[in-house]
Amino acid sequence: MGRIADFKALVKSGKPLSGTFLKTPHHNMIEVMAQSGLDFVCLDAEHAPFDRAAIDACMAVSRALDYPVLVRVGDSSPREILWALDCGAAGIVVPHVDSVERAEEIARTARFGKGGRGFAGTPRWGGFGTEKMADLLERSQQETVVFAQIEEDYAVPLSDQIAAIDGIDALFAGPSDLTVSMGHAAVTVQPYPAIRSVKTEARQMSRRFIPLLKWASILLIFTVTAALSAPYAAIVIDAD
Repeated sequence: MGRIADFKALVKSGKPLSGTFLKTPHHNMIEVMAQSGLDFVCLDAEHAPFDRAAIDACMAVSRALDYPVLVRVGDSSPREILWALDCGAAGIVVPHVDSVERAEEIARTARFGKGGRGFAGTPRWGGFGTEKMADLLERSQQETVVFAQIEEDYAVPLSDQIAAIDGIDALFAGPSDLTVSMGHAAVTVQPYPAIRSVKTEARQMSRRFIPLLKWASILLIFTVTAALSAPYAAIVIDAD
């Protein structure tokens, strides 16, 4: 198969993976990251200046090197999700998934089917018109990964229901937004009980939990060591 084709199976396997957010909107960065030893990279189209052209250029390199690249979309709208996937993303990270209904819509929108992703065989993801519709419909189900970000305190109790949705492959707790939603002004210890709760619910639903590790001088070494000893499927080390 290949690294992109096998990525979803790796996420579901529980094998420890490592990745990072990419904030620099230039395709050369994908070439560098593909040689870094990281299992994946995620373009941050929510908080960094990635327009559709920049995403497209990055995905051209991603596909050429068979290196899994995700996109954190700006929001959960069908257009944002469609653009990222048509360009060739292996999957999406969706911010502010704060209800079961929103999660269901995201899971549906990310795959072809009734009420789902608009079909076109001509973009990069479809091989520029070289692949059969039946093959693309199957590949949409087999390869596309969806990470739902839990970032509001009121969404934490819904984690088990969100994780149970078919098509939500992992939960990703955002410590900064959780901190803000709890009314605090610094990420210290406040969000971590909520993050542990999200992890527990994800594991109970056989979904994967993705922690975000913040760069913090020498403390990063101890944070990474502790995280690697925990049963996480993947670790995202902040950003480039």
